[in-house]
Amino acid sequence: MSRAQAKLATVVALILCMVIAIATVLALSLSGAPDLQTTTKATPISALPGLPGEAPVLVTATTLPPGDARARNAADPFFSAKVAPAAPFRMAVAGSDFTRARECLALAAMAEAGPSDAGQRAVIQVILNRVRHPAFAKTVCGVVFEGSQRETGCQFSFTCDGSLARQYGAQAWDAARTRATLALTGQVFAPVGNATHYHTDWVYPYWSPKLIKLTQVDTHLFFRWPGYWGTPDAMRIGYRGGEPDLALQQGEATSAEVVPFATFAPLPANTPKISSGQVAARDPSGRGNFLLIANRDAAQTVANARKLCGTTPTCKVLGWTEGSAIPATFPLPPASRKALQFSYARDPSGAEITLYGCDWFAAVPRDQCIPRPR
Repeated sequence: MSRAQAKLATVVALILCMVIAIATVLALSLSGAPDLQTTTKATPISALPGLPGEAPVLVTATTLPPGDARARNAADPFFSAKVAPAAPFRMAVAGSDFTRARECLALAAMAEAGPSDAGQRAVIQVILNRVRHPAFAKTVCGVVFEGSQRETGCQFSFTCDGSLARQYGAQAWDAARTRATLALTGQVFAPVGNATHYHTDWVYPYWSPKLIKLTQVDTHLFFRWPGYWGTPDAMRIGYRGGEPDLALQQGEATSAEVVPFATFAPLPANTPKISSGQVAARDPSGRGNFLLIANRDAAQTVANARKLCGTTPTCKVLGWTEGSAIPATFPLPPASRKALQFSYARDPSGAEITLYGCDWFAAVPRDQCIPRPR
């Protein structure tokens, strides 16, 4: 090769390198470059939005009017690149671990998504994604009931807002169990990808615009964390079994259970004075409050709850009409769950869940009633 030919070859090679580099940058830009460029950097989980310890992470009500929340959700764009499906999750079908995992998945699917096939499959996929993620519990039932025995609150609100009392028909259980079985034996619901978060489109949690919005299924929007913690590489926890018993997770009493009623620590000095009620127990942080309800005024009761919470970003208030049903501490024993007449929870975005015992409070919308056994 002559010197001129060698020089020409060098110039051509440099041009090709530049073209490849430009094409790569454009590809990254079109598919969400800021997110893809940080996939190898694992920021501390404690610095992420939508932390596992915050409650409620999955909310069903908000202080925003539904129209305003939907408008704000619509303004946040979906991920522009293709959503990659999660890896299959496979369990051995024999043994108590599979049975317990299937029951927990089926229960969560029905409670969170109703009878919707796609909705249930999406919820199930999120739960299995969490099982494999370092930020969450390492069993299926552990993920579903995570936080339900802490005053800091639940990851899935149905596990501690009274909804566990809801009864489902045999046909509904069979359909949900079938979907759970398929997911536990390798079926993937691809549209939600590696989503670990979701919320309904009529709420707007503070973390919503900070996560990557992947897709919408029915009224639920699905998200993953940005950067490394939202990638398949982060879903690295291998399943090792050890599923807890669903009956114990729901707080069912055993013959040896001792229910701690009405032995409270002195109320903090800064406990607000409220009307038409009595504060029985209060966490100084404002997160956990027990209230004895004195009348049937729903508006006054929720006003009392908000006053107790003050400006605390994460707060829960539970209320009873009988002092003997108020427990001394969390977790709530079965008798307290059964007698619960009021449940209020708030997350850092200002989103609220408010449920009432509709056998006590009159003229409350049906969708705000604490479900009772039929």
